[in-house]
Amino acid sequence: MDTTIQNNAQALLEMPLEQLILKANKIRKNYIGNKLELCSILNARSGLCSEDCKFCAQSTRHHTNIAVYPLKEKRQIVQAAKNAKAIGAESFGIVTSGNRLTNKETNTMTQAISEINSTIDIAVCASLGAVTKSQLINLKKAGLSRYHHNIETSRSFYLNIVSTHTFDERIDTIIAAKEVGLEVCSGGIIGMGETWADRINMAYTLKELNVDSIPINILIPIKGTPLESAEPISPDDIIRTICIFRIILKDKTIKIAAGRETALKDSQLKGFAAGANGMLIGGYLTVKGASLQDDYALVEKIKKLWIE
Repeated sequence: MDTTIQNNAQALLEMPLEQLILKANKIRKNYIGNKLELCSILNARSGLCSEDCKFCAQSTRHHTNIAVYPLKEKRQIVQAAKNAKAIGAESFGIVTSGNRLTNKETNTMTQAISEINSTIDIAVCASLGAVTKSQLINLKKAGLSRYHHNIETSRSFYLNIVSTHTFDERIDTIIAAKEVGLEVCSGGIIGMGETWADRINMAYTLKELNVDSIPINILIPIKGTPLESAEPISPDDIIRTICIFRIILKDKTIKIAAGRETALKDSQLKGFAAGANGMLIGGYLTVKGASLQDDYALVEKIKKLWIE
């Protein structure tokens, strides 16, 4: 982090939170307006992952009680997209466990995306691990609009969280997706023991990569993972993080993703006053989210907040 960035970052950390919220919200208004992006995701292949990400319930190295199943069939994936559309999602994310898909699984995914693209009015996003440029080209031809691949944290903190694949491998996948003309959704997780410098460095890395959408996940400590006893991050620190990401990333979609309900609780609305303009509805990969009724109620509160 160069000196100018360091000084700017320090100023954001020292600014009173309410003042920072006003600053971030003004930037959201100027660059994004009142567009709220609603996404829904499908856990299309669960568990049996050989990677060692310390936060993840799906690794075979951890002892968690989650559902384990192979890649869902094409018809199941298409039906899930229909369900996502029915609950009001504008984009549908297909997520698979593991570092990469086999050729057969990639073919199933391509066929499913093609059918969704031709029959359902919903943008399709996929999170399939490390993929080749040729696979990305085929996925784009099938109708994929956005590829999701989190960097998880800062480069310097990454080895504390993952050792079975490198930070650069993640960067390479993001660059490849951008090169073939796909939008990219990439963010990370806060509350894993990282410092403020790590969070800010992650934001600047995403800015340099020019990603289109940034999900901010808040760690949900899952029993059986190495981070099951992690100290919870405070709601104020979550809100400050959202503000800082908005100020740094200005015109990008910033979503509050996993952990929104459990970590923010009654402060969820505050996150959307702090610069966020997107959220996941309908649950997460291995953890249930809020009820649809609660999410719809939150959406109405956000809309009211933004026009006041």
